Amino acid sequence: MDSPQSHPEDIGDPEQEYTAARTGAVTFDLTGWTQVDLTGADRAKFLHNFCTNDVRSLTTGNGCEAFITNVQGKVLAHVFVYAGSDRLRLIAAPNCAEAIIRHLSRYQINEDVAVDDRTAERGLLLVAGPQAAIALFNLGSGALSLGQGQNCACSMGSLSFVVCRNDLLGFPGFLLACPHEQTAELRDRLDAGGSGEARRSVFEALRLEAPFPIYGIDVTDANLAQEVGRTAQAISFSKGCYLGQEPIARIDALGHVNQQLRGIRLNEGPVPSAGADIVTSDAESRKIGRVTSAALSYGTHKPVALGYLKRHFDTPGLEVAVAVEGGQSRGEVF
Repeated sequence: MDSPQSHPEDIGDPEQEYTAARTGAVTFDLTGWTQVDLTGADRAKFLHNFCTNDVRSLTTGNGCEAFITNVQGKVLAHVFVYAGSDRLRLIAAPNCAEAIIRHLSRYQINEDVAVDDRTAERGLLLVAGPQAAIALFNLGSGALSLGQGQNCACSMGSLSFVVCRNDLLGFPGFLLACPHEQTAELRDRLDAGGSGEARRSVFEALRLEAPFPIYGIDVTDANLAQEVGRTAQAISFSKGCYLGQEPIARIDALGHVNQQLRGIRLNEGPVPSAGADIVTSDAESRKIGRVTSAALSYGTHKPVALGYLKRHFDTPGLEVAVAVEGGQSRGEVF
């Protein structure tokens, strides 16, 4: 899967960029992340029938997080949905457009809805940090008033863009979607407003610390929706029927799944590889899960990882160990 675009990794100081994200504002170039539009009078009703959150109730300027699921309740896409005056904008991890469009198109009959891939036409920037709204205010947008999930259309001179509030890194964040050819100018304007560009490795560290999963890396169509650790944000249990609703409701009634995606803070390096075993920290060292992604935290100078842990071993605060080159590294679930 493609990663968020950024300036070359050997330019600048990643620790300074990390600190700026935590205390000020930085810009990550996420151009290449999936952007799909649904238009037509039936767009909200149609999408509502195929995802886990209450899209039909969204009014213009509001949004939600959701999973698009199959009949088994497994995740085909993890999306953010933003309602505009004439469209629903779906933003997701890279390389998801084809699967989303193929799946939705299978079920379209007479509905007034069109589903279009806009990924190649648009740039996407994430402005994140405690001062992110100030950086956008300097740009002339109305972002200061946006709550989580809300969005608005903005313009400044020749620039036109949509701002979507999204705190996916665990602190204030704003996704800016613009015509692809305006991305560089918008990025320069943000830099002048106090939000300098930050690199891919800083984004990775922050999103793992959040923790925030990336579809295709941490989540696949083998995962049940409730295994992903985003149930509170992405699943409505009162919205009514949708494809996959029955198994998701059944799991909710049972009260558990057999594994959950969790974060792990390791006490020391090296950074574990994707697929590395997660084991108990006792002498028996039983396998209890696997790592999906990991990176070095520029805040602690220690690795942080995401991984699936078996039921009873997914409790925050539990001590575990992760297989790394040369042995094991102990860590704590969060």
